[in-house]
Amino acid sequence: MTTKKWLVGTGSVWLVLTAIFVAVGMVSLISVPSSAADPRMETAQLAEKAKFTLESFTGDSNMSVFNDLIRQAKGVFIAPQVLKGAFIFGVSGGSGVFVAWNEKTKSWAGPAFYTIGGASFGLQIGGQAAEVGLLAMTDRGVKALLSSSVKLGADVGIAVGPIGAGASAATANLSADILSFSRAKGLYGGISLDGAVVAVRDAWNEAYYGKKIDPTDILILQDVGNPHAASLIQTIEKASGRK
Repeated sequence: MTTKKWLVGTGSVWLVLTAIFVAVGMVSLISVPSSAADPRMETAQLAEKAKFTLESFTGDSNMSVFNDLIRQAKGVFIAPQVLKGAFIFGVSGGSGVFVAWNEKTKSWAGPAFYTIGGASFGLQIGGQAAEVGLLAMTDRGVKALLSSSVKLGADVGIAVGPIGAGASAATANLSADILSFSRAKGLYGGISLDGAVVAVRDAWNEAYYGKKIDPTDILILQDVGNPHAASLIQTIEKASGRK
């Protein structure tokens, strides 16, 4: 009997240790960029993927609320692929771009580059890859995303935007600073961003614009530009109805 209890207890310990190793390994894969990768190429590819994701969102009838609200949004964050996996511990992460409406110049500015990720604990197992879009509906939402890092739901209010062809009526009750939209295929029905951290990728911003720069310089002061951003900006202009 004692031996059986010891074996059961040992098995539980190994289960927890395995979960921890899996979670740590996934965090490493998500958050540590390859040293051999060219950040200039990666940033250009991410901006292009963000454009395609936005076009996919705006062409999806189930994303009609996203299409309506982007016309009022003060900022648009697009992460073409946020990976999430779980075995007891859940981890998620990806990279995204943020473009903001500049009221003074009456134009869209950006992109600025960020990471987005989070962790959770619970009885869960599975995985998914999701396209994520965040709409900053208020000046507070934009300001929060200009900081070096922000925890969604804690530092700034976030709500899940309704999805579905008949969801437009629900927009009257949406008053959060940031609204999140996602599409995913896998063992999860969606991806929760409450508690996720959005952090600036300084090295990528520097690589894309050729000098050390922060999101305020890119999006508010508009001190820099990159001709490769034109396609993404034009897509947001078309979606928002604002140039």
